[in-house]
Amino acid sequence: MRRFIPLLLVLATAPFILPTWGIAQLGFVATYIVAGTGLMLLAGYAGQLSLCHAAFIGVGAYTEAILNTQGWPFVLSMPAAGLFAAGVGLLAAWPARRLSGIAFAIATLSFGFIVQEVLTRWEALTGGNAGLSIPALDPATLFWLAGSLALTALWLLGRVLDSSSGRAWVALREDSTAAAVLGASSPAMKVQALLLAAALGGIAGALYAHQLRFVSPEQFDWVMSIELLMMLVIGGLGTRTGIVLGALFLIALPQAIGLLRDAWPAALPPAGLELFAFGLVLVLSLRFAPAGLAGWLRSL
Repeated sequence: MRRFIPLLLVLATAPFILPTWGIAQLGFVATYIVAGTGLMLLAGYAGQLSLCHAAFIGVGAYTEAILNTQGWPFVLSMPAAGLFAAGVGLLAAWPARRLSGIAFAIATLSFGFIVQEVLTRWEALTGGNAGLSIPALDPATLFWLAGSLALTALWLLGRVLDSSSGRAWVALREDSTAAAVLGASSPAMKVQALLLAAALGGIAGALYAHQLRFVSPEQFDWVMSIELLMMLVIGGLGTRTGIVLGALFLIALPQAIGLLRDAWPAALPPAGLELFAFGLVLVLSLRFAPAGLAGWLRSL
């Protein structure tokens, strides 16, 4: 955890030196670190390309919103959001456990569509397209909470990777046949990784709900899942530092694009500019920094 000492310093001092807007942005960074930790475990270490991570975040966000309106305190509703997202993750993991590669990706993408459709159609519970509102928390309190959870998630990821299960996930990524010879059941390891990723996504969703103060189905579509994957690739797949750098990038890029819009030629429509910028940065990253920002920093 020595490498994350700067994060501890930011966590301790940011609310005292930054305006409310800056604190809120760092809170989003911490939330994406929590979500990215789960996806990094699944895609970066276990080698399973999941395209439904936004669905788990959405399930966590809706669980938090619903339980909050029922009077549940955050210390109970947030773990419940993680557990319920893990339960939904089991529904995705069971049919996909024997798939791999592009077949696994397509199966998870399809599951994400199903979850979004349920959130849209179950109007009595989710409010449908009208969404649900959720009370705001104090920005400094929310930042400290999100930051603490982000550090905890990064620490737990390190502990998991040092365990026999972590080594089995890495073996699964490198060669599933060799992993099976060593006694690691490929289907079981995929289920475990997806459940942990879903639980962390649900916890991130609970934070996300309070940060946005409103949740609706279109917020948790396939585009969000793609952005989270791009975040990890740009930050550096297979590294904890890459999660942090990718989350910083994911929050900083829209701010940079907002400044760019002011100078954007009027003849060119700005629609899709953010996805175009994401794609451009991803291509440049793969060309000039294939190990991501984390790898690039190590080479300096």
